[in-house]
Amino acid sequence: MFDPDRITRNWRALTLVAVGVVLTSAGHYLTPPEFRLWHGIFQRLYYLPVVYAGIAFGWVGGLVAAIVAGLLYVPHILMSWSHERPYALEQFAEIFMFLAVGVVTGVLSDRERRRSMELQRTARKLNQVYRELQDTFEQVKRADRLSAIGQLAAGLAHEIRNPLSSIDGAAEVMENAERPEELRMETMGIIRKECVRLNRLLTNLLDFARPRNPEWIEIDVERLLESVIELVKHAAGKDIRFTTRTTQGMPPLLGDKEQIAQVILNLIINAAQAMPEGGEILLSASEKNGGVLIQVIDEGMGIPTEDMDKVFDPFFTTKESGTGLGLPVVHQIVSQLGGAVSFSQNAVRGMTFSLLFPQSPGDRA
Repeated sequence: MFDPDRITRNWRALTLVAVGVVLTSAGHYLTPPEFRLWHGIFQRLYYLPVVYAGIAFGWVGGLVAAIVAGLLYVPHILMSWSHERPYALEQFAEIFMFLAVGVVTGVLSDRERRRSMELQRTARKLNQVYRELQDTFEQVKRADRLSAIGQLAAGLAHEIRNPLSSIDGAAEVMENAERPEELRMETMGIIRKECVRLNRLLTNLLDFARPRNPEWIEIDVERLLESVIELVKHAAGKDIRFTTRTTQGMPPLLGDKEQIAQVILNLIINAAQAMPEGGEILLSASEKNGGVLIQVIDEGMGIPTEDMDKVFDPFFTTKESGTGLGLPVVHQIVSQLGGAVSFSQNAVRGMTFSLLFPQSPGDRA
């Protein structure tokens, strides 16, 4: 694959190596032999371009740079030190050191480069797997959301029949022109009342089902709990009783109303499913540590001790038809809103799930 940046880096490295070798050789040739100390310094300076070539181009680059440095150094040895045979032999031996250092540096550099490339490939694979898992997680989240909507719709369908029956009966009364005006007006009021009720039920369902971007607003916690109960009570079962308990004068909660409603709804559905024989679900709200504490308390079967560390793990479920994403979705949403979710076993029976949200935006992560 053509990489202009890599080509530019290679040319820059090649230029630095060539300049280093040439300047070092020039220092040898231009310095008189009597300045032996300086010749020793120039001799060691050869290692810099050789090592750099090994790092930049591998063992081949280090070897080539060492050979070039040696070829440029040999004439100087023959001209300046041929009359001092022992010293000249030392200089020739130094050339072999150039070769050894260049090859060893290049081998180590090649090994590190291969390791780096393997790590990069592994990182790319992990990123791809992570994206696929995220996509799968989002798909199952949507499926879980649709399942919850299906449960709500089943309960609402039954609830809608009652106002429709009232409207149908009122329509029959309105058709009879001989009915007293007072009865006709009362019948018209029934029709309007039932229409408002139907509109409220459908609006609540659509608000929950319709995805949208997060919207931070001030939420009346008491009204939020009541609206969620109104939305879910028809699907929870007639043997499930709902109770709310809120602190008087509690300030509003800053958050995303739909997401917090979804969290509470998921907890209520879990609680109702844990009470097949019926019971009470208590929703409480109070202030705690400068934030708002919302609790969902049930009288269900509870969570086995060995499963408590897994309840927020995606895809973990003890239900035959469960997706294992209800509580992970709760945890994810609460965390995104800067809050915390926890749970504990009740003294007698059932579980308590607690949602703690900070009231101040500055307290959020």
